[in-house]
Amino acid sequence: QVQLVESGGGLVQAGGSLRLSCAASGRTFSGFYMGWFRQAPGKEREFVAAKSWGGGLTYYSDSVKGRFTISRDNAKNTVYLEMNSLKPEDTAVYYCAADRSMGRVPGSWSYWGQGTQVTVSS
Repeated sequence: QVQLVESGGGLVQAGGSLRLSCAASGRTFSGFYMGWFRQAPGKEREFVAAKSWGGGLTYYSDSVKGRFTISRDNAKNTVYLEMNSLKPEDTAVYYCAADRSMGRVPGSWSYWGQGTQVTVSS
């Protein structure tokens, strides 16, 4: 059974930092993209960042580019999201996802975690 388990969310003041982790298990993720999405209350789930298996391809949404960094440790089947200069508008539930192809639409990803809450206070 495939599982993606996020951790690292919490409450932080504006300007602060958080590091999210997502541990994947249940199958081999060789060749898979790993990504992060987020969903704020009353809004649709949106793409945040993604990284290819070999790390050569990295994608960010315009809203987080320059502030967030995605990385992965394939030996541990884990993907990370380093979030700096956090803003109140970054408040959302953050989801980890995995798929063989890269897409900015949530429906194109096959595997999902349960999400972790990130709250940024002003």
